[in-house]
Order: sequence, then structure tokens, then C-alpha cells
Amino acid sequence: MTTRIRDVMSTHTTAVEPMTTVARAALLMREHDVGDVLVAYDCDLFGVLTDRDIVLRGVAEGHDPEATTVGSLCTRPPLVTLAPEDTTDHAVELMRHHAVRRLPVVEHGGCPVGVVSLGDLAAEEDPHSALADISRATPTR
Repeated sequence: MTTRIRDVMSTHTTAVEPMTTVARAALLMREHDVGDVLVAYDCDLFGVLTDRDIVLRGVAEGHDPEATTVGSLCTRPPLVTLAPEDTTDHAVELMRHHAVRRLPVVEHGGCPVGVVSLGDLAAEEDPHSALADISRATPTR
């Protein structure tokens, strides 16, 4: 049976506007125990900012996190996205092809409604795998 993205995606996403500071985005990531935030304006997905983006594009390049906006560091369009109706097989194919670990899920017109991660797919496809176990584990602080 084919599994749809809507059945495995996380709908508890964190989103910020492009003018949000990187410092604020980092605090939200910590609060919500996530490694990324969606960057959206109204109902338009503008980009995705990951903890890795903050380190490599921000800190390592000497940007002040209190003055730098997420819009200046995030991965911007064209973004690889999924629709809730897409299959997990399609998600795996996209992740493999584009070498990404997370994909934003958008509805008609590009409105973000969730995120599906490599861990979400591992837990669905092989619930007894090491990656599935790690993905379900409580994060360390």
C-alpha cells in the first residue's frame, strides 16, 4: 500500500518571516526541538533555514545573528517541496536526488503545511531501523 506524505509529515512546524533575526530563529529552533524553520511571508514559502545554514552561512562567515535576517541566509527558491498527496516513495527519491534530509510540504499555491524528514520516512518505512529509533528518541539538551 502506498503511504501519502500527509500521513507521515510533521504538521507542527515553526515558521518565521524573512526579516526575522537569525538569533530569534535559533531560539525558536531550541524551544521547539527542531533543526529548521520555514521562512514564509503570509502563505508563501520563501525559504528554509536549517541549523546548518546558521552555522555555515552565518557564524562561519562572521555575520551578527542579532542583525542578520533569516531571509539573507536561508535556502531560497527554487525549493524542493512535496504536496500532502505525494507518496513517501517520491519523497525518498527527491531526498536522494537533491541530497536533502527535510522537505517542506506545501498545498496549492505554495502554502506551507508541514515538513517531512528523513527520520519520518525511516520510521514509516522501517520502524525497527536504527534511524527510526534515533528519530523517535527524546533529544538531548
